[in-house]
Amino acid sequence: MKLHRYSFRSPDGVPSGSSMGRSRMSFLQQAEQSLDTERMFDADTKAMGYLPNYTRLFAQSPAVYLAWQQLNGAVKAGMELRRYELATLAAARALKSSYCGLAHGKVLRDKFFDAPTVAAIASDHGGAGLSEQEVAVVDFAGKVAADANSVTEADVAGLRDHGLDDTDIFHVILAVGARCFFSTVLSAAGAEPDPQYNESLDVDLRQALSFGG
Repeated sequence: MKLHRYSFRSPDGVPSGSSMGRSRMSFLQQAEQSLDTERMFDADTKAMGYLPNYTRLFAQSPAVYLAWQQLNGAVKAGMELRRYELATLAAARALKSSYCGLAHGKVLRDKFFDAPTVAAIASDHGGAGLSEQEVAVVDFAGKVAADANSVTEADVAGLRDHGLDDTDIFHVILAVGARCFFSTVLSAAGAEPDPQYNESLDVDLRQALSFGG
């Protein structure tokens, strides 16, 4: 396979890893391209319509990225997409991950709600018109992400009272655990949200989904 010459430039036009300072894509210099990174870049560019900054970051370890995709795919397959996205957004908010907030807020807007509703969910989910069950899920997911050791048996019982069985509850926990991994990696490496969100989300929604990290 012949490697493409991907150009890695930050939004301000500075080449990644240049002598002018680190790229705004992350704190780390861009990994050297290989057949594995080429496959990653091609697959995600095809899926997203552009090459996300998180894909460029995970070029540091393609095997871990593949394992993450398999894990997250299995988690998503075990629950309703709407519940997965709400739990994931709650985790992103608790983790102060703007990158994941923007990404999953966009999914919620595209597939389930209008933009003002997603903005309301991001800021005050209890008053955003969600069902009582969904509010309980978001509450629980946020607590798991913020401090898993603070979760009690009563919290789990509360979800049962809202109609979730133990498999449902476990998958909410899995969704949050998976997000804790991904958001932590992006935040610690300084991965910048893709500039495409400036075009695909209106300013009010971007502000509501920008949680600070």
